[in-house]
Parts: sequence; structure tokens; C-alpha cells
Amino acid sequence: MRVLLGLLAAVAGWAADTPRLVYSKSFPGSRPAFVEVRLEGTGDCEYREAPDEDNPLKFRLSEADASAIFALAAKLDRFTRPLEANLKVANMGIKAFRFEEGATRNEVKFNYSLDPDAHAILDWFERIAETEQHFINLERSARFDKLGVYKAILSLEASYDRKRLVAPEQFLPLLDRVAKNDSYVHMARERAAALAEAFRAPKAKPE
Repeated sequence: MRVLLGLLAAVAGWAADTPRLVYSKSFPGSRPAFVEVRLEGTGDCEYREAPDEDNPLKFRLSEADASAIFALAAKLDRFTRPLEANLKVANMGIKAFRFEEGATRNEVKFNYSLDPDAHAILDWFERIAETEQHFINLERSARFDKLGVYKAILSLEASYDRKRLVAPEQFLPLLDRVAKNDSYVHMARERAAALAEAFRAPKAKPE
């Protein structure tokens, strides 16, 4: 029993020391008015649209994508230095980056930054948020607005064409469900099948 408890404590301690990046943006009046993305060093990710949301969307980034984001955080000294440009610009929402590892907690907030690495990591998190908003929209349409599914898929496809989606494989169960269900209009089923095929294509092994 003592050995088991020791192993459990070791695992818990290891999990607590796993690095985490947290991005949030508060922008009252926008839709959504708040977003938060939590990215673990393992690539596991959570998306929320309320600080106290207890049922976030959960998905996983590829090792390459997660590594790229953590590398940018390292270039920004893990958020130990200011990023605000202190220029007279419009309110673009208060962004916050936080780095967590063990007892370490570094956080920086800003409205607008001139740092190119800050822009790069912000774009990553904005793409993640945009992706999850598409997921919420498609899932809601598939459940409650079958006539709106086609429009939701077109919007998703537009973001994919602009290379704005992250971890698109998370959409496959939804797209497959639409493609195989006769209760959706033919155009939606056809478009869903084509988009699912495109999302699967990068993982197809060459002959």
C-alpha cells in the first residue's frame, strides 16, 4: 500500500510540474466576450468561454504545434517581461498570457504589442479559439438547426482554406455524422463528406 501511495504521489507531482500555457482575452461587447485556452506540455488543450466554465471543450494539438507554441513562449522569456506597446491604439481586448510549471506562475497582460513573437503566439491562440468556435457552431447546428448546418460547414471550410484551423481532426466525428445522416440536406452531407476527406488527407500514408 505504501508503495502504491508513493507511486501515486510521484505521478501527481509529475503532473503538477508539467508546463502549461494559459491564454485569455476579455473583450466586453464582442462575441464571445471572453475566451480562455489552456495548453499542456503534452499537447492536451481546453477551451472556455467563461472563467468559471466547468465543461470546457477538450482536444489535443499535434506534438509539432504544441512545441511551436511553447518555443514562442520561451522566446518571450515565459512571460516575465512586459509586452504592452503603450501606444494610442483602439481597445482590442485585454489579452493575458500565463506560464505555469510547478510553483512558477508568470503572467503578462496587454492590449497591443509590437513584439513579433507576441504576435506569433497570439495568432496561434486566436486560431485555436476560432477553431473551437467553429466546433461549437457546427455542433449546435447539427443538433438544433439542421438547415443551418450547410452554412456552418461553409464557414468552417473558409477558415480551413485560410489555414486558420488547428487540430481539424477533432471535427471528423461531427462531419461523418452529418455526411451519413439523411435528415440533413444533400448539399450539407456532400460538403461534410468532402471536408472530412480533406481533414483526413494529411494523415494518409503514401503508397
